[in-house]
Amino acid sequence: MTNIAPERIQKVLAQAGIGSRREIEGWITAGRLSINGQRAQLGDKITPADKVRLDGQLLHPGASSTQKTRILAYHKPVGEVCTRKDEKGRPTVFEKLPRIKNGRWIGIGRLDINTSGLLLFTNDGELANKLMHPSGEIEREYAVRVFGEASKETLKKLVDGVELEDGNARFTSIHDGGGKGTNHWYHVTIMEGRNREVRRMWESQGITVSRLIRVRYGPCFLPRDLRPGHYHELGRTEVNQFIKVVKREA
Repeated sequence: MTNIAPERIQKVLAQAGIGSRREIEGWITAGRLSINGQRAQLGDKITPADKVRLDGQLLHPGASSTQKTRILAYHKPVGEVCTRKDEKGRPTVFEKLPRIKNGRWIGIGRLDINTSGLLLFTNDGELANKLMHPSGEIEREYAVRVFGEASKETLKKLVDGVELEDGNARFTSIHDGGGKGTNHWYHVTIMEGRNREVRRMWESQGITVSRLIRVRYGPCFLPRDLRPGHYHELGRTEVNQFIKVVKREA
């Protein structure tokens, strides 16, 4: 039998897509996780031979860790929420995803209910965490339709940085997308994903966003032929691009 070095339980379960590291630490603190019948502690390490249970239910992180990393591109329509279950009964982005064995799909970032476009999902929790972490500086691109055309001074402010209630925010680039009448399109890129950040930046300049679509996340663009409410699984070359991105930033 091959000896496998033990690793921290948070890392193993996160890589298996069972939960994020923060969620798993919460389970440990609450006494919900056990290892071989003993209550798990922060800092505990496990191997595939250990029996790990969450609320008494046996987990299978070893089976998940042997699977290849998968990534789905999903075209989120307006009206869906980015939670697994919604207390108000609204449709969620997870409802139309394919079933996955020994793990679960983890969303890479979120979009608010009124925003459509590209959402990525993976079965690799560690990859998801790295792609979402601010230190990775993964670029997101949005197509934004606003009421009226912004002045050059306003666009300069949005690139230089504006102050929001949760700190300074800036677009790394803004490109004019044209438009007619009161509607005008811009393409903007940003390096982080704070809650409603793109909308709030425009609103800080007195400009209302009437439509917001995410068209790119890192190296992945929203496929032109991918209809709202449908998904497409990325090929190995595309998945490896994301893996290279996080290794480069590590």
